[in-house]
Amino acid sequence: MARILILGAGFGGLELSTKLSEALGDEAEVTLIDKGEGFVFGYSKLDLMFNGKGVEEVRLPYAEFVMPGVRLLRETVTAIDPAAKRVTTDAGVHEADYLVIALGADYDFAATPGLAEVDSEFYSVAGAEKLAKVIPDFSSGRALIGVCGAPFKCPPAPSECALLLDDELRRRGVREDCEITFVIPFGSPVPPSPETSAALKGEFEQRGIELITGRRIASVDPARRVAVLDDDAELPFDLFLGVPKHRAPEVVIESGITEDGYVPVDPATLATKVPGVYAVGDVATAGVPKAGVFAEGAAKIVAQRLLAEIADGAAPERHLGQGTCYIEFGEGRIGSVDIDFLSGPERTGHFNAPSAEQMALKEKFGADRRARWFGR
Repeated sequence: MARILILGAGFGGLELSTKLSEALGDEAEVTLIDKGEGFVFGYSKLDLMFNGKGVEEVRLPYAEFVMPGVRLLRETVTAIDPAAKRVTTDAGVHEADYLVIALGADYDFAATPGLAEVDSEFYSVAGAEKLAKVIPDFSSGRALIGVCGAPFKCPPAPSECALLLDDELRRRGVREDCEITFVIPFGSPVPPSPETSAALKGEFEQRGIELITGRRIASVDPARRVAVLDDDAELPFDLFLGVPKHRAPEVVIESGITEDGYVPVDPATLATKVPGVYAVGDVATAGVPKAGVFAEGAAKIVAQRLLAEIADGAAPERHLGQGTCYIEFGEGRIGSVDIDFLSGPERTGHFNAPSAEQMALKEKFGADRRARWFGR
């Protein structure tokens, strides 16, 4: 049986290894490598910040990921040789017949001067944990939610942060003493769906949240408590909640397989320019948003391609870039947007207004994946 090496146990790596295990059972020879302790849904970072959750409540330990034919190794990747399909980690060397890179996107703090010093981002688990201790002490002044570059993971997340922060301040009775400003480099909160963007803008207007579109945070001055936009405008802040600029992990860039900070792939197949090497999820340039549901969808296509090649599986389908993103509208309301990027001549985004049904669907989304990957 062919040796398959998967780097990264996020949405893409977990789904791909699960698919291969389901099809091949103990006959599979799959190695899944990740340096982390466990998997955390992206939306759980907002639970850490605003809902009083602890990391152990939201983390799904990799020790509980047990699949026939799959080894999950907690190791740190230190070098990748795509042509040889050889990967070096802090524990040794792994060689494979097929290599799938699913290491996600890292944060480039150096790209935004002052961002590391202000140390106030909410896109990592550690950052969300830290802000969970800071937000309760914010009771007056301006809160600035600022995106430092595009593309970035889960495009609706900064909008959700603004609305949930508004909820938090209203609960504490200090909203009138606070301003909330949200800066995003896109022309609208969710560009693929004008309906979704309009709904979010309506919420911002109703709640008095200032939205600045088409701008990014270019630098931060921690001493003056000022953020500088890419048009040199300055915004003072008392609380900064940042979204760092993203790029592929340094070890992927050093492998020579990236262009402009990400791994280019054929959007239909997820194949890279190196035969037998694929990339899925946030690490890749695949013509879809950087979000877990799209990494999962890409992984299913790669699984089909591998099974067709090594196990006489059915002919693989084309990657269509379809998925649903759930959006917190605050006050316990959840909506969603169904996005289709690659199946038609134009990308589309259908908005589903907040409802009890959407809340139930989001809960099912998480529950299904917890059960499928971790048996919970």
